[in-house]
Amino acid sequence: MKFINEILSNEILIAAFFGWLTAQILKTIIYIAVNKHFNPERLLGDGGMPSSHSATVMALVTATALNFGADTFEFAIAGVVALITMHDAMGVRRETGKQAKVINNMMDWFKQMDRNISPEQQLKEFVGHTPLQVLFGALLGILIGFITCNIIG
Repeated sequence: MKFINEILSNEILIAAFFGWLTAQILKTIIYIAVNKHFNPERLLGDGGMPSSHSATVMALVTATALNFGADTFEFAIAGVVALITMHDAMGVRRETGKQAKVINNMMDWFKQMDRNISPEQQLKEFVGHTPLQVLFGALLGILIGFITCNIIG
């Protein structure tokens, strides 16, 4: 029970969680507005606007700065992890999504020749982010970090 209480009182962890949760909810709402239908995968899935990766790590960075200061090793670790995460979301993960689209299009072509290919063999195309999605995720994370620390702290 003590462990659960410690987790629930960890302002930095809570900020990161709410950064992720808020981004996932906004991502789902934006998806519904653009595509005119609900896709439950958007609630937990990767990719899309805003970047939940960026929102999570920037809420973590913001809460760390507010709790420990910007001149501490805790802030340095959180900042470096955030930079790596956001760079990866725009780079490798985004390229993976582009490749998945190409491969899925090839799979559609193969389906025409061989009807034994199942829909489960499709690759996920929503895995990375554009720079704009990362930027808005980062701004959201900073806002959530400030809000969380001011409510809990």
